Amino acid sequence: MFRLSMREMKENQSGVITEVRAKGELGKRIRDMGLVPGAEVKIQGRAPLYDPVAIRIMGFTLTLRNSEADYIDVTVED
Repeated sequence: MFRLSMREMKENQSGVITEVRAKGELGKRIRDMGLVPGAEVKIQGRAPLYDPVAIRIMGFTLTLRNSEADYIDVTVED
């Protein structure tokens, strides 16, 4: 297992959120979307220019900008 930012994950890769490093309003917004430590996520796909990224979490699909995904650390299997 190793830790990386959500932005660095590859398509179809799954992991568990370990930390949300964003503070203030951005941090609150990210957490309000269900992106909290312990949540399982899977990268569903990326736009042609790799921004935004589509993720699957708690049974729904969510898109994030890469600038937001940078603040989310995820533990993934090797």
